[in-house]
Amino acid sequence: MLDAHLSSQEESIFGEFLEGLAIFICKLAYGGDKSSSAGIDLEFTKDGIRYIVSIKSGPNWGNSQQIKRMEDNFKTAMKILKTSGCSMHIEAINGCCYGKEYYEKGNYKKLCGQRFWEFISGCSTLYVDIIEPLGYKARERDENFQKLYSQIINEFTDQFIRKFCENGNIDWKKLVEFNSAK
Repeated sequence: MLDAHLSSQEESIFGEFLEGLAIFICKLAYGGDKSSSAGIDLEFTKDGIRYIVSIKSGPNWGNSQQIKRMEDNFKTAMKILKTSGCSMHIEAINGCCYGKEYYEKGNYKKLCGQRFWEFISGCSTLYVDIIEPLGYKARERDENFQKLYSQIINEFTDQFIRKFCENGNIDWKKLVEFNSAK
């Protein structure tokens, strides 16, 4: 249970880090900013086109309802931009930090991996240029993570033994009652 919880937390932290990195890079390259529109992560103008971008870690990030919500968010953001006086052509992008997918679907384009990083930076090699610094940061975080993980496992084990064990054996009745009783 702990591993599953931590895995989902790690995925969220990783996704937030990559989203922040993408926004930072686009800010430097094209003056991009975090969007104020719900569900839109990045907005910027390039070659006379206003781009609204929803950033995801990878290409397989959501179910059909989540994808529908993203499409609705794109439509709403486009309406808001148009009613606030934006006369530029507006394009919606589902940007994925890794992967190879590329397609145009309905009201948006999906750009993954190299295509995404090049799109927001103008640099075709950025997707490989950022790997070494990311690896260094990951190793740094991993050492801290392993230390905290060991501490949590020890605390969890101590609590479990005190609550649900008798002479080193699991008291299954207590455990089941704790988990399932009214």
